[in-house]
Amino acid sequence: MTEIQSKLPKVGTTIFTVMSQMAAESNAINLSQGFPDFPVSEKLIDLVYQNMQIGHNQYAPMPGLPQLREAIANKIKNTGGVNINIDTEITVSAGATEAIFSSVLATVNQGDEVIVLEPAYDCYIPAIELAGGKVVPVGLSLPNFTPDWQKVKDNITKKTRMIIINFPHNPSGAILTQDDITALKELLEENPQLIILSDEVYEHIIFDGNTHLSVLKDKFLARRSIAVSSFGKTFHATGWKIGYMVAPEAIMKEIRKVHQYNCFSVHTPSQYAMAEYLQNEKNYLGLSAMYEKKREFFQQAMQDSKFKIIPSYGTYFQVLDFSEISDMGDMEFAQYLIKDKGVASIPVSAFYSDKQDDKLLRFCFAKGEETLQKAADILCKI
Repeated sequence: MTEIQSKLPKVGTTIFTVMSQMAAESNAINLSQGFPDFPVSEKLIDLVYQNMQIGHNQYAPMPGLPQLREAIANKIKNTGGVNINIDTEITVSAGATEAIFSSVLATVNQGDEVIVLEPAYDCYIPAIELAGGKVVPVGLSLPNFTPDWQKVKDNITKKTRMIIINFPHNPSGAILTQDDITALKELLEENPQLIILSDEVYEHIIFDGNTHLSVLKDKFLARRSIAVSSFGKTFHATGWKIGYMVAPEAIMKEIRKVHQYNCFSVHTPSQYAMAEYLQNEKNYLGLSAMYEKKREFFQQAMQDSKFKIIPSYGTYFQVLDFSEISDMGDMEFAQYLIKDKGVASIPVSAFYSDKQDDKLLRFCFAKGEETLQKAADILCKI
């Protein structure tokens, strides 16, 4: 058999698949993989079905349906007061992962350096490596996962092409502050070769009266940034794999060159459905309140446990510190929880390129209260 030289020799099956499979085999409560266990809106499902029945089943335009791009632009205008050109600055993608891959492949060249704030979602590094770029990991400051912009600055060279940020942050739930935006602008002002790839898939899940500070809301940042969003995360339909990216015309022109060969276009009836569903702002503006109640419920249920609760200001994830419970590493402890206790989580070391282990686990609280209570009851007895 012909030998294949792997382009991603360090990459195996994702931690999310591994832990979910282990949870299924042990019949454990799955708070590992980030997907809701409650239904998609019946209205949205009906809209997809209606558009399939009407006959909207052939290829959509490569950048996305014009009416969906217009609805996205209106959403951005309503939530951030920003005007986006629907013809040149928005592209509908096959989920956020495809948007990230297409963006990196279009803008990162052989030998370019890309700073990744860690812990980081696991698709960033493979995309950079496939583009021929060099990954430069920079750790967020614990325990609250805040960016150390001086450390970022110290790692910037003439070869640094991109900084990838993700706020609200997976796995920690940290968010950006205005000081962070100011610091980010200063870095771009000092380094004209830099662009920002901002993974904002949890933009509509933010708590405690805070506001999502998108790179699109700052005119200077917006001229040098790519913002990625996900309808799957927003509308509890992760299996639909539909999202979008926003970037200045010159950058988007290059991204579309990759996107058209990466997937060409996205499921047509879903695009028609999303275009109509977005007309009602309540369908996405009420999301934070709903998930904040779930966060409060899970945190309250965990009050009597020996786990330390790390503040979560957004997303539907809660990081718990188990250092007072066990000396095990986080992967070993996560496996123990699944096999011996029946609760699945994700070890945070999986989000670090060097597998940094701070005895932290990520739990997904996008579940029904009965499921969360069951899991908390078990965890509180440990």
